[in-house]
Amino acid sequence: MLFNSYEFIFIFLPISYFIYFYLNKKHLTQSSKAFLVFASLVFYSWWNIKYLPLILISMLFNYTLGRELSKAKVSKTINKKTLLAIGVFFNLALLGYYKYSDFFLINVNRVFNSHIELLHLALPLAISFFTFQQIAYLVDSYRGETKEYDFLNYALFVTFFPQLIAGPIVHHSEMMPQFAKLKNKVVNYKNIALGLFIFSMGLFKKVVIADTFAKWATSGFDGGATLNMLEAWSATLSYTFQIYFDFSGYTDMAIGVALLFNINLPQNFFSPYKALNIQDFWRRWHITLSRFLRDYIYIPLGGNRKGEFRTYTNLFTTFLLGGIWHGAGWTFVIWGILHGAALVIHRLWKKLQINMPKILAWFITFIFINIAWVFFRANTFNDAIRVLKGMFLGDFILPASLNNYLKPIKSFGITFGNWSKLYGTQEYLWLWLLGGLFIVVALPNSMELKGKFKTNIIYLTLTLIFMLSIFMLYRKTEFLYFNF
Repeated sequence: MLFNSYEFIFIFLPISYFIYFYLNKKHLTQSSKAFLVFASLVFYSWWNIKYLPLILISMLFNYTLGRELSKAKVSKTINKKTLLAIGVFFNLALLGYYKYSDFFLINVNRVFNSHIELLHLALPLAISFFTFQQIAYLVDSYRGETKEYDFLNYALFVTFFPQLIAGPIVHHSEMMPQFAKLKNKVVNYKNIALGLFIFSMGLFKKVVIADTFAKWATSGFDGGATLNMLEAWSATLSYTFQIYFDFSGYTDMAIGVALLFNINLPQNFFSPYKALNIQDFWRRWHITLSRFLRDYIYIPLGGNRKGEFRTYTNLFTTFLLGGIWHGAGWTFVIWGILHGAALVIHRLWKKLQINMPKILAWFITFIFINIAWVFFRANTFNDAIRVLKGMFLGDFILPASLNNYLKPIKSFGITFGNWSKLYGTQEYLWLWLLGGLFIVVALPNSMELKGKFKTNIIYLTLTLIFMLSIFMLYRKTEFLYFNF
């Protein structure tokens, strides 16, 4: 079920909300939890009910193993480290089978010129997210950082529908205690107002902004034709803004819905396109994934505790794995390599202690991110190269409408005319791009507005304006991170 759908906004959410708080009002707290788990599983199954057993088996296995790992001693015949290894292997094997089997077989067929038939498995919704979430739970249980929780609490932690499909990747310690607090079982009108404000903002980001940029990005990346310079930059910048407003919009909607139930989800974005270096970007973009990569991959690999070379290797490896987590394809591997290499270069640059003007640092960071997104978005490596060729080697043609204003630059070999067969006369595309840039670098982000929120006429008006995007739900589209 999509957040940006009429059935979610007008049927599923209101019914879930009222039944949950009605049960709590009657002091049926266990029943209210059970209902919320049930509602979350309905939400999950709406896409494809045949994968419902998969998430149930995954939860039951990880909960049972986590309880064993939390004990001081588990068995005379098997130690905790072995048990943890079994748990991590099970989760990664499940993820690998559904997400990477065909990718593996395709490459085997290429290398050995074989003809092994592909499995063509549909990717179970949210498998990447609930797998990472439960691996973290197992590791923390092994470290003795979890308490005993019953299965109902654990199931609610994993399936809570606002964050189930595409995050944020939540930590047990920040979720389970919230469900146990008595004050969270009572309707909170300020949280309703704040939740609706954040949700409406996310909805506006998705259906008005992201989906508008999507049509231009799709035309450029999937068109197949050779792109000139302006066409290529239009396509890549459109995707740069599409993925931001799409994913941050989803996260805002998740945070907003959770607030209706008096649950605070962790922030996942904090103006990442304002970053002045690549390290700063990853502290702002998909924050909960960055946290997971740091705590459960980078630090266990040794972090920065084993010398400079090992630190660089650990950084590179962490982001290579981060790229692979996003998708089964060489384009995602390259995207991970680019970000891993950029982080290594940034660390080396810091050692030189050379200060760069902030505007230049921002520009370099933003352009690098935009270029790296090309591999993230492209369907194939050849598509990525086609777009990159257009960006840096394509013909530079300006719209004919600018001829009278920019005549002097003709001497530099720049021509005026039909600047794009792909986008026609859509010069307003560049107004959208400038508008997108202004929003992401000049305006406060949703989490800053959340901190300043007040129940007054200003925020009520903003909520109503954002809610007008409901009238655009007829062009219902999935969120980009549903694919990962």
